[in-house]
Amino acid sequence: MNAFFFQTSGLFFSFEKATIATKLILLFLLGVSSISWTVLLIKLWQIHSAKKQSRKFLRKLKVSSKWLGIFLSKEIYPGSPHHAIYMTGCKELFNLYHGLSDPMEGYSEKSLLKIKIPEKSLKLIQGAIEREIGNQLLQLEDQMILLATAASGAPFIGLLGTVWGVMDAFGDLALSGKATLATMAPGVSGSLLSTVMGLLVAIPALFGYNFIVATIKALTIDLENFATEVLSEIEKRFVAEDSI
Repeated sequence: MNAFFFQTSGLFFSFEKATIATKLILLFLLGVSSISWTVLLIKLWQIHSAKKQSRKFLRKLKVSSKWLGIFLSKEIYPGSPHHAIYMTGCKELFNLYHGLSDPMEGYSEKSLLKIKIPEKSLKLIQGAIEREIGNQLLQLEDQMILLATAASGAPFIGLLGTVWGVMDAFGDLALSGKATLATMAPGVSGSLLSTVMGLLVAIPALFGYNFIVATIKALTIDLENFATEVLSEIEKRFVAEDSI
């Protein structure tokens, strides 16, 4: 089936007639394509998993009778940036009040829920949450440079293969002394395959990159809004009234 496709479309013929330099560039582009597709699929799965876990966490937080319930029970929502922000805010709250990394160490649940902190401590909690947002975004944006490089660089690499191949084709033409279409066509055909390959690498990478960037941008706004909600809940529940 694949051989028939290549033969009928002319790709097999073009590759067969390509120069060694063009073939090396084609193989390089094939490697770039493999890397970009791997990164693209991993990032799509990472974002899908993050959204799925965040939905589960937010549903649980909404129906929980105690706002600190998820934190105190140490429930895990792997990959959820919303859960990470919530946990960071709660941990910072307990660290400011108790100076402990483990809120359950030596304290009953009843005493933990009676925490009161001065209003100025909210700035410290806000700083910790903002740092966590940055860490979560760095994880989501990790390796995106590979997609951007494939999208912007692959067409130029393909063009390099085409120019190189055409240059070799004209060199062979000069040596043969026969300026006929039959003499030039095979070399030019092989050279143009390099440009086609470059575009085949770049187009999916470009579309995937733009989709992921747009998704991360929307998620960033959502995380910032959620961080504001977390700070509001902490202020409402745990800031001492005489410090407001």
